[in-house]
Amino acid sequence: LRAAVNLAPSGVSICSATTPFVLLGDVLDCLPLDQCDKIFSFVEENVSTWKSNSFYTAGKNYLLRMCNDLLRRLSKSQNTVFCGRIQLFLARLFPLSEKSGLNLQSQFNLDNITVFNKNEQESTLGQKHTEEKEDGMEVEEGEMGEDDAPSNFTFSSIPIDYNLYRKFWTLQDYFRNPVQCYEKFSWMTFLKYSDETLAVFKSYKLDDMQASKRKLEELRASGGEHVYFAKFLTSEKLMDLQLSDSNFRRHILLQYLILFQYLKGQVKFKSSSCVLNDDQTVWIEETTKLVYQLLREIPPDGDKFATMVEHILNTEDNWNGWKNEGCPSFVKERYSYDKPKRPTRKRQAPEDFLGKGPDRKIFMGNDELTRLWNLNQDNMEACKSDSREFMPSLDEFFAEAIEQADPANMVEDEYKVVRNPNYGWRALRLLSRRSPHFFQPTNQKFKSLADYLDSMVSKLAKELPDIPSEEIKTGEEDDDDNGDNLLKDSNDSDKMVTNNQMDEIAAKLGAEWKALASHLEMKAAELREIETDSEDVDMQAKLLLVAWQDREGAQATVDSLVNALNAAGFSQIADSLNENNSRR
Repeated sequence: LRAAVNLAPSGVSICSATTPFVLLGDVLDCLPLDQCDKIFSFVEENVSTWKSNSFYTAGKNYLLRMCNDLLRRLSKSQNTVFCGRIQLFLARLFPLSEKSGLNLQSQFNLDNITVFNKNEQESTLGQKHTEEKEDGMEVEEGEMGEDDAPSNFTFSSIPIDYNLYRKFWTLQDYFRNPVQCYEKFSWMTFLKYSDETLAVFKSYKLDDMQASKRKLEELRASGGEHVYFAKFLTSEKLMDLQLSDSNFRRHILLQYLILFQYLKGQVKFKSSSCVLNDDQTVWIEETTKLVYQLLREIPPDGDKFATMVEHILNTEDNWNGWKNEGCPSFVKERYSYDKPKRPTRKRQAPEDFLGKGPDRKIFMGNDELTRLWNLNQDNMEACKSDSREFMPSLDEFFAEAIEQADPANMVEDEYKVVRNPNYGWRALRLLSRRSPHFFQPTNQKFKSLADYLDSMVSKLAKELPDIPSEEIKTGEEDDDDNGDNLLKDSNDSDKMVTNNQMDEIAAKLGAEWKALASHLEMKAAELREIETDSEDVDMQAKLLLVAWQDREGAQATVDSLVNALNAAGFSQIADSLNENNSRR
């Protein structure tokens, strides 16, 4: 190998530049992993040679293929150091802007699935260690000491049972694929499970764990200050120990911060539907503060660790911005500045061009521009001229529209000027400058610009002095106040069901929510999905109403829900909803 390296770039044409890489790949394919470790040390030592002009272009693909073949053979959990050396070698070999080594589209490793016990019947949580000893189960030597043996305890008011175990490890699926958080049902599940998990961390402090302090001192004394686990251990027997371990807590809390950074960040390849609403943004900001507080409380050096994590995540924002910009090169081109030429003396312009000639005209090089420029000697006076007042009055501009709005003239809607988009655009600009009705708040909803202008024309016809207001009749003898009241009455029945109203109805329905599901035309598959997402009956009722609202859209009104409640036999809840809606 060393002879091939020395001969290849010499120009003697004894062998090509690719010969050393072909030999290296064949040797590493034939040898066992312990021998590959020694051969790879030679590859690492010569990284500067591989980056030279003679080798880089010819051998970079061979080296990349060789390293990928090695990584496939290695175990990520047992050969962690060797895998890391390969990754560091590739980082030194390729430049920082090499796009083949970048995750440009922000894809996730969806194959990283955390396996845990999903069958409650097979759960061993809740069995006391005393019972295990009575059954004759022996504890292996070195597996658990007397001081380290955990007891079946609770964190504050939250017991360590299978329910907490399942919710805790289910969160790993959201950390694996954060896009799920943009779905409404998945977000509600993530929100509930996260609140319970963080409540466990918050209720039980690690400062009081004397056994953990002794363990930490032993690790530091033996030189094992840094502890690394390639994969989470999800055994139920380790649940209480893991919740009491400072390194484990830091791993989980750091996963939260990375997830929140992705959800809030601007990623170029995000879908247009991946947008957080206001409630989600507020919850993420509050939870981020809580996570940093919990990190500072974890011994040892909690403040130092939290500060370091915050600094790293802020640096990561810069890398995200660099990727969004298409990964531009960090190498700046050198600009060559020509020697400035000696300025030449300009010839003085003739008096005619300066406006000092006999006509006192300023010539602009074009007849039309010269005419326009010399219309007035004083530019400010020209701007203040009355002839530049182009804005018409309201009565002049809307005279034709008011005349067409009179039913006696029998002008069809399609021929009215308010249906002309160009007229509507100019009308809006004029109303914003001249009419006090333009900025008045109103609850009225208009389907089109023409409908809005019809309403404004009716109001203007009653106020303009030149046109009697009696001429404009819309078929109803009412004034503005009565019209607003009628509009309010008509909109009461069209109001959408609010989130607070759904919370109140869900709390009243409780376990009887399935009786309402059939009257909301929900499918059996949707009901099974709701039952799977949550075990709380109030939350299941809320999920039912949310699914109905998503499906119906604008048709999910209070009247529709009241009719469904009455049909299902929940007349008291329907009456309460009606009363609540009328007060609003």
